[in-house]
Amino acid sequence: MFHPEGPTFAELMRQALASTERGYDLIAPKFDRTPFRTPDEVLAAMATHIASVSGGTVGSALDVCCGTGAAMRHLRPLCTERVVGIDFSEGMLAEARRRLADAPGDARIELVRGDALELPFEREMDLVTSVGAFGHVLARDEDRFVAGIARALVPGGRFVFATGRPPRPTEPWFWMAHGFNGVMRVRNALLRPQFIMYYLTFLWPDVRALLERHGFEVEALEGLCPAPYERVIIVSARKS
Repeated sequence: MFHPEGPTFAELMRQALASTERGYDLIAPKFDRTPFRTPDEVLAAMATHIASVSGGTVGSALDVCCGTGAAMRHLRPLCTERVVGIDFSEGMLAEARRRLADAPGDARIELVRGDALELPFEREMDLVTSVGAFGHVLARDEDRFVAGIARALVPGGRFVFATGRPPRPTEPWFWMAHGFNGVMRVRNALLRPQFIMYYLTFLWPDVRALLERHGFEVEALEGLCPAPYERVIIVSARKS
């Protein structure tokens, strides 16, 4: 599950007992050696879809909760102007800065430290992406999160992300995810600062209504990712 150069159990425990921001600062140097990083196969499938619906290029793109810049590396070759990443962890941004130094493409790279619930962009982006970050957005904040993305996009711009369907009770992941969420709720009720991370969020088809509420025309694309990620759904939401 973890690469030999990934974080140790003790390091993961230190992360889990810290705040969300501090936890990612701690794990940042080893984050890309964990299963929490979105696989390149999924990112490549997203990039291929984006190219297919945009005529091959986009002007400016924003990756929300960019982490170490994995998605930005796939987006830069598609962008003609700039590719922007925003994250609240300075440690993750430092890793992104280092890892994107040799990223292919000519678009300007901008890394911004900020809150995904307070995006400082208005009608500036042709594309917004976000991967592997929805578990850090509480249910009560989802409308605020999507509203900020809609505000950042130009009319006709797209919000593209990867998700899945809810697991069935007969699947091991159903019990693992619900068990993890239960542990995190107890941890956050007893300890401060909180570490916000929950599974089973932003799933299809439930997320459709949320996106439509904020003026998006929504399409779900299945079968775009290779094995073993065939069940990943790429959602492509166009701002009307």
